[in-house]
Amino acid sequence: MYVGALELDLLLGDVHSLKEKRSVVRPIVAELRRRFEVAVSEAGHLDLHRRALIGVAAVAADAEHVRELLVACERLVAGRPELELLSARHRLVGPEDD
Repeated sequence: MYVGALELDLLLGDVHSLKEKRSVVRPIVAELRRRFEVAVSEAGHLDLHRRALIGVAAVAADAEHVRELLVACERLVAGRPELELLSARHRLVGPEDD
């Protein structure tokens, strides 16, 4: 079993309140869940209205499948015109990591 985690640090565009931030972040989280069947959550920068930290997690029997899934998630978010992807951090844990 392999577990992959992706941490996406985002700078949001024309957002002036936490309410506006939710209206940008919520559809991204929903689309990632729907398209890739991964676990997703806003995991940081909760009190900042122009920043968001989104965490993505995936589990599979094959390490390459997990890697491809996380890269596809990163591409989807990076392609959104209403935000800038500041950084993406990938982690993979497998049986050899005991």
